[in-house]
Amino acid sequence: QVQLVESGGGLVRPGGSLRLSCAASGQAFTRYSMGWFRQAPGKEREFVTSISASGLSTSDAGFVQGRFSVSRDNARNTLYLQMNNLKPEDTATYYCAASRLGVTATTVEEYEFWGQGTQVTVSS
Repeated sequence: QVQLVESGGGLVRPGGSLRLSCAASGQAFTRYSMGWFRQAPGKEREFVTSISASGLSTSDAGFVQGRFSVSRDNARNTLYLQMNNLKPEDTATYYCAASRLGVTATTVEEYEFWGQGTQVTVSS
């Protein structure tokens, strides 16, 4: 079991930035590749980005377009998502998740453990 707790969400104006964190506990964090997903009201949960267990490889959804950056600190068992140039359409609940299937895992079904989510609202 891996327990995941996200933090860092909030209200930000368009063009602003936020950094989300995901603290992991339980089984060895370094066994898992990690992903960020998001879910807007009335929409399905969608993949945002992922990072390999070592932190050396990442994969992004097309809409990221260089605005978001995923990283991890394995010594601190923490995953991060730096989000810049935020847009109103980025408004969603953001979830971190753990997978044993590698950085190419991009679907909900490929992730075993999930956090409870943190709300990001982009509005003027």
